[in-house]
This record gives sequence, structure tokens and C-alpha cells, in this order.
Amino acid sequence: MNPAIGAPMASDALVLFGMTGDLAQKKIFPALYAMARKGMLKTPVVGVASSAMSGAQLRERIERSIRLSGQADDAPALERLLALVQYVSGDYNDPGTFARLKQALGPALRPAHYLAIPPSLFATVIKGLAAAGLAADARVIVEKPFGRDLASAQQLNQVACSVFPEDAIFRIDHFLGKEAIMNILYFRFANSFLEPIWNRDHVESVQITLSETFGIENRGAFYESAGCLRDVVQNHLFQVVALLAMEPPAYRGYAAVHSEKAKVFQAMRPLRAEDLVRGQYQGYRQEPHVDSGSDVETYCALRLFIDSWRWSGVPWFLRSGKCLAENAVEVLVQLKAPPQQLFADSQPADGRANYIRFRLSPSSAVALAARVKRAGKEFVGEQRELYLLDADAFEEMPYERLLADAMAGDRALFTSEKAIEAAWTALEPVLGEHHPALPYARGSWGPVEADALIADYGGWHDPARA
Repeated sequence: MNPAIGAPMASDALVLFGMTGDLAQKKIFPALYAMARKGMLKTPVVGVASSAMSGAQLRERIERSIRLSGQADDAPALERLLALVQYVSGDYNDPGTFARLKQALGPALRPAHYLAIPPSLFATVIKGLAAAGLAADARVIVEKPFGRDLASAQQLNQVACSVFPEDAIFRIDHFLGKEAIMNILYFRFANSFLEPIWNRDHVESVQITLSETFGIENRGAFYESAGCLRDVVQNHLFQVVALLAMEPPAYRGYAAVHSEKAKVFQAMRPLRAEDLVRGQYQGYRQEPHVDSGSDVETYCALRLFIDSWRWSGVPWFLRSGKCLAENAVEVLVQLKAPPQQLFADSQPADGRANYIRFRLSPSSAVALAARVKRAGKEFVGEQRELYLLDADAFEEMPYERLLADAMAGDRALFTSEKAIEAAWTALEPVLGEHHPALPYARGSWGPVEADALIADYGGWHDPARA
């Protein structure tokens, strides 16, 4: 679209606060390299952090990040990226840091400021940008978690909106940049056969699993302040729920999608302590920077209800955790059984005759499950899955896509103020009122007590069997 008829102007510089942080090393530098390789990055990149660093040290840091990502196969692209990067060191509480940043930006008029920093520093940096005159016509990209409860999210929104207009605030959740996540939205609304059965009359339950085999990986201080509920459920899993449960948007546009997603969170029944099972893997308390008596959860399973016309009475089961048996992200939409059992074997032992399965990670697939008759005289069948989509080995990395969209002013894959606050509202009752975290063995599927939440609906689906 031509800017003259309403398209947003692209950012003419990227400012990366947290240049020396873990997120920059693991995700952002590889994404910028991929953008440079495709010719999508031509604007200056100014890194900001507290550490003093020479040009040679900066170059070595970026090169190491690209090598570790396994992508360092295009030397000219790497040189183009390095030529664009500058560095400003200083304390975020020091106005002089922002004065030096302004000088480094030079003629840039529409920078995008990426806050890849601890959430406790978000407000400090936003206010510093405003005081230095660096917020006018600029954008701000805010990493999750956006707040740690409803009150802090509201406070952060107030700070951000006092400096930037809402359409210049990009609340990032890298999960939304994944191809498999976007395919949920497309699959739902691009296929007419799905809509007649996508409701309480035909869906018995929905379960979502996000499991990781690794632990907190030297992030003890962060995890002690967050835990699984804040780190994964409030953002990643709730975003998947919203895409599955939302009503069709009135038109194709980010505002319509954001509105419908927010309505899902607003319709969520407030959680109770009995809807939640919290767990902690054995050995967590011995991790660096973790309290020896910590009750922080590294696993949680919960049951929730969405009190809308479409989903009233349908239970949604979510679970996520670290040090579990598999690395996987998967959704299982269980359909109700036929009203009459004409054949003795028409319902398998686990009760899952028909379902729709979204495999989101590590591979990507959409599958439909049905029973089909075996050859022969007897009416004996077996369970089969029809795969509709497999992973694309050449898909964009989430951060590559999201950075490019934010700099272009495309808000489709970002979350809104209303949605974030509604999600915190649904989770608020159990953030402080909950049962103690239960120990579980590394390599297991978490505390056995979580099985009781879903026992009446066939139990948890094991992604390892997929």
C-alpha cells in the first residue's frame, strides 16, 4: 500500500536496548542477520546496554551469536549487518545515555525502540526516551512479560500510553510469529467445513500442551519472579486459546482480530485454586539464584471455561512445564462421540474416536483423526490420522518476522492493551491463592495430581505418541 493512502511509515532505525543480554544473543542477532541476508534490513541498528564495549568486542559478540545459530553461511550479509550496527553504553537512569543515543541516531526521525531488557526497566527507559525527545514519531517494542499481574500491567500500559500512541506500541510475544501458530487462525477461517462443528454442540474438550525437556538454564533470578503461570500460560498458551476460541473477525485486519481475541479473555471464568495444579521439578531449589525454600512453579496444569455462547460448558485443559518428557507444543480438539454406538469397536479405549490435532512444535502438522473399517467381512475398524500440513523447512524465524512487521508498522501479530489486561484478569485469582507446588521427577509428565483435572475426558494426550 502506498504511504500516501494510509499505510504506516516504516521505521528508519532500530534501537536495541539490552544489546548484551541473552535474548539479543540467542534470538535478535540471528533474526537481524536473516533480514540482512534477504535485503530487508537497511536501516541503522543502535545497541544500548550498561557494559563498556569496543567495536572489536561488539563485532565478535555478533559473529559468535550468528555462528551459534547455525546460519553463518553468507559472509557479505554478515558484513552488511555489522556495518549497520553502532553501540552506546550507559546507565538507563542517566539522561546522558539517551543524549548519546540521540546523537548516534543522527538524522533518523522514526526509530523503533526494542526493549529487550528486564520488565523492571521498561518504565525507566520509556520515560528516558520521552525526556530526550526520542519518542515523537517513534515506535516501542516491548518484550514479554508485560506486567506480572493486572495492576502492574495496567501501570505499564499507562506509562507506555502516556508517551506513545497505542498504534506505536508493539507488545511482542514471539509465539505469535511462529508459522504453525498463524496457521491456526488461517485453518479456522479459510475452511467452511470446520465452522459447523467448532462449538459446544460438537466439541467435548480442548487440551493444549507446551512441554520442555530442559530446566530454567541459569535463569533462576527471572524464574523466581515469574514462574510458569506468568512466563508461559498468561501469554503463550492463552494466545493459542484465543486463536482457537475467537469468533470470526468482522474484516481482515489486526484491529478486528485483536478485538475478538480480547473477548475470549473477557469471557474466561475466573480460575479457582482447585482448577490449578502447580509442580516443581526435583532439583529446582538447587539451581543458581533460586531460594532454597522456593514454592515457584516450573509446571502448571489448569482447567478453564470460556463462558461464551460458542463454548459454554466446554472444558479447556492447559499444561506446561520444564524438565518434562518431550519437547512439544500440541493442541487436541476432542470431538464428541456419535450419538449411537452401532459398532462394538467404534470407540477406542482412550475415547478419542474423532479429533483435530495441531502439532505446533518441534514439527508442524494439522491432522484429522477418524476410524475406518478394516478389509474383511467383520465390522472392525482402526484409528487413522489424515495429515493436512507438514512443516516448511524454510519458514521465517519468529523474531525475524516480528521485527520486520514492527518496523513496518504492521500490528497484526502483536497483542493489544485490552487483551493483555483481560488475560491477567482471568489469571489473577490464582496468582496468590493456590495450593503448594508439588515435586515431580525430571523426565516425567509432571505431578500425577494433574491427571485428576482431566480424568473424565480421556486423560492427557501424550505428544510422544503423535
